[in-house]
Amino acid sequence: MAEKKVVVGMSGGVDSSVAAYLLKEQGYDVIGVTMQIWQDEDEFTQEENGGCCGLSAVEDARRVAERLEIPYYVMNFKREFKENVMDYFTAEYLRGRTPNPCIACNRYVKWEALLKRSLEIGADYIATGHYARVEQLPGGRYAIRNSVTAAKDQTYALYNLTQEQLSHTLMPVGVYTKDEIRAIAEKIGLMVAHKKDSQEICFIPDNDYAGFIERECGEQVPPPGNFVSVNGEILGRHLGITHYTVGQRKGLGIALGHPVFVTEIRPDTNEVVLGENEDVFTNELYANHLNFMAVPDFTDGMLLKAKIRYSHAGSMCRIQRISEDEIRCEFLEPVRAVTPGQAVVFYDGDYVAGGGTII
Repeated sequence: MAEKKVVVGMSGGVDSSVAAYLLKEQGYDVIGVTMQIWQDEDEFTQEENGGCCGLSAVEDARRVAERLEIPYYVMNFKREFKENVMDYFTAEYLRGRTPNPCIACNRYVKWEALLKRSLEIGADYIATGHYARVEQLPGGRYAIRNSVTAAKDQTYALYNLTQEQLSHTLMPVGVYTKDEIRAIAEKIGLMVAHKKDSQEICFIPDNDYAGFIERECGEQVPPPGNFVSVNGEILGRHLGITHYTVGQRKGLGIALGHPVFVTEIRPDTNEVVLGENEDVFTNELYANHLNFMAVPDFTDGMLLKAKIRYSHAGSMCRIQRISEDEIRCEFLEPVRAVTPGQAVVFYDGDYVAGGGTII
C-alpha cells in the first residue's frame, strides 16, 4: 500500500517541527508547508514577527525540513488571510465586538484554504502542531479531544472545524506535554527546540489593536464618545469604542475613585458602559453561527461545560434552542465578562461538542 501523504503546516516553531518528525516516524509521506499570510513585510516587521508566519518563520521551517529530509514549500495565502482574518477582525471591532482571529484563521485559512490546496496536490491529510487530538467517535462523527496537557490545550480555537476538515486532519502533538515535545526536538537536533512560543496576534506584533484598526480603516473608525454608567449617567469621555472590550479595567483613562469595568459597548450610540465588578457577571448568554462536532445538534436541556474565552476553565450550563442557528445558555453559576464576538465552546467530557459566536 502506498504511503499516505500528509501536508504539515510548519510555522518554524517547535510544535509543528516535531509534528512533522513524528508523522515521518509513523510512516507518512510528509511535505512541509509554511503559509505566507503577511501582506507586505518590511525588515523590521519580519524580525519582530517571530509569530507563526513571518519570514523568520520561513527560514526556521526550511532548516527543520532540511534536517528531517522532507520536501518544503512556501504557499501564498495572503488574499485568504486578508479577507477571512484581518478584514473580519476590523469589522467586528467597528461593531463593538471582540473577535477571535485565530479561530477564523484556523477554519478558513489553515484548514479550508490549505486543505483544499493539499488535496489538489494529492495529499490525504493536513497536520498541525496543535495541542489537541482528533478522534472518530463510535457513531462515526469526528471530534476534537483535549490534549493530555491542560496547560497547553488548544481545543478552544479549533471548535469551528467541519466534519469534512476533521476527517482529513492529523494532530500528533496532542498526546505529549510541551516539555516532552521540546525534549524530542532536542534529541533529534532541531535548532528550534527552545524557541519561545508566540503569544500575540500574529498580524499585530505590538499588541496595539486600536492603532492597527485606525491604520486599516481610516475614517471608518468610530470617534471618541461618552463613558456612561449602567444607569445612563455620563461619566466622562472615551477614545473610541475600538479601544475597549467587555470586562476591561485597566487603561480606561478615567478615574472615578474606585475600580470600574467595561460592562457593555454600544456602537449605535457610541457609548462605553462602565459598572462595578458585580455588573460584569451574568448567568446567561446567546450564541449563533453554530458548529457541531461531537454531537450532531444541540438539544433543549443538554448539560455541557462551556468555555467563554481561551483562558476560561469552563462552567456548566444548560442549553435552550432558540432557533435553527441560535441558542441560549443558562449557567449554573454566574460567569464573568461574557464578551460579544468571542466564541463559546462546549465540552462533553474530554470532547468538543461544538460551539458558536457569542451575541
